[in-house]
Formats: sequence, C-alpha cells, structure tokens
Amino acid sequence: MGANGTTSTPADGYVDPNWPDPKGKNDIRIIIYGYTPSFSFAVFAAVWFFLMLAVHLAQTIRYRSWWFIPFSVGLLFEIIGYIARCLSAKVDPYNLIYFILNYFFIVVAPVFLAAGIYTILSALISRLGSKYSFLSPKVIMWFFVLSDVISTITQVIGAALIGIQESKHKDPTVANNILLGGLAYQVFSIGVFIVVTGSFLARAGHAIKQRGLSAFCVVFASATLLIYMRTVFRLAETAQGLNGSIQSNEILFACFEFAPVAAAVLLFAGWHPGRCLGNTVSGTEVTGEAERNNWDKA
Repeated sequence: MGANGTTSTPADGYVDPNWPDPKGKNDIRIIIYGYTPSFSFAVFAAVWFFLMLAVHLAQTIRYRSWWFIPFSVGLLFEIIGYIARCLSAKVDPYNLIYFILNYFFIVVAPVFLAAGIYTILSALISRLGSKYSFLSPKVIMWFFVLSDVISTITQVIGAALIGIQESKHKDPTVANNILLGGLAYQVFSIGVFIVVTGSFLARAGHAIKQRGLSAFCVVFASATLLIYMRTVFRLAETAQGLNGSIQSNEILFACFEFAPVAAAVLLFAGWHPGRCLGNTVSGTEVTGEAERNNWDKA
C-alpha cells in the first residue's frame, strides 16, 4: 500500500511533502486521490487484470460464448484504469488527466462486469426451465441490461463532469451527486438481481444438481455478491465526496474496490460460463457438458 494510505488530508486537499507539485500543463495544486498512489499495487492490479483478460478472451473464443463478451470489456476498462494509476504513482500524482482516466475506467468497469453476470442468469433459466423463475430470460435481459445502460450513462456523465470541474478549479459537488445517483441506481438494480437470482437458485436446486451445475452456481452467486460489495463501497465513498475519509485511504480502495473484482474475475476464469453453459444465452446449447461435470465433481 502507499505510504500515505492513511495520511490525514488538509481541508483544501492532500499535498505530498516528499513530492512537490511539478506544475506541469495538466497539473493541479493537490493530489485528488487523497494520497500518493502505490506504484507496486497499481502495477500488480494492471498485470492481474491483463492476465485475467487473456484467460477470459481465450475461453470466450474457444467456446464461442460471445454473449459473455461484456465481461472482457470490463476487464479492459480495469486495465486502462490501473495503467493510468501507474502513471499517477510513478510519473506525476498531480496530473489531472491521469486521475480522470484512472477514476473513469475503474468506476465504470464493473458496469460491464455486471452486464456479463446478468446474461448468466438468463442462460441458466433457459437451460433449467423458466418455471423456476419469476421473470423470463427476456425480461431479465431487457430490465437489467437497460438498468446497466442507465447506470453507465449516469456514471460516465458524473465522472466526466468531475474531471471538468476539477480542471477548472470549480466545486465538483453537483458532478459528484450525478455520479452518486448512477451508483445508487446500480446498487438498487444489482440488489433486485440478487433477490431474483436467489429465488431462482433456491427453486431450481434439484435441476441444478441434475445438470451438474452446482459448483458453477456457487461461483455465480459468489461473484455476484463480490461485485455488489464493490458497488456498495463505491456508493459509500462517493457519498462522502472527494477528500472524504474513505476516498483518501488506499488500503480501503485495495480491499473493497480491487480485491472483490479481482476475486470475481478469477472465479469465472476457473468456471467460465462459456464452458459451463455453452455458446448461447437462450436454447439448450450445452457445449462442454463433460468438462462442466468434471469441474462440478472436483
């Protein structure tokens, strides 16, 4: 973690006493992170998500599970975000462009990860039977993907406006509230999704065992809760605003932003939906059924 992970932040923002402001073209007078980011952590995170992207893309291509491609898009966003964080940590923590790229891509990445997770439930319902679900696969796809779109647009606007306001040295409160609204809606929609998913998995328990999908469903539920945990953390952080105690602590960022997402993508790398469920969202395609059963027994 960064040496300044728990450093108190002055009322007007954090300034690293060991790293004077280089006063470059895109520099501002404070470090918006609330600390000087750890270079080793940022590199580790970027490498982790790069490896996970390679694993996910390889399996997506092998099993032709193009319906799960939003998950890989989310991983790409994570990589870009942490590369920008590396630049902040190593080159210039006062650089506004580096901060905006880091903030934007890391905040928005889980929206695409959630979109991939939503398609998994639709695929499970199609394979196990709609009688176990209160909602049809089409309704689930339309409602939750539309919710993702609304959440994404709101968060993108909020994150962009924060960058614009900071670049003009103006109060970013309104922009932060827009981002807060997008995150709040995402927490709501994922919460509804968890209720719908929990109900379906409970009612379809016997069918899940018969189809050899028990291990995959445990992974699916765990990854969903991990992404939800991360979104709740971001909501709490944004509610405090810039320079809040949560936003100004890199240890909390690593534990509740990076770690849950890193664990979720690792789980799906081991139990990839393309191998476990097949290459279509609807229908009865069960590509890799033998492999799925072997993983389940393991």
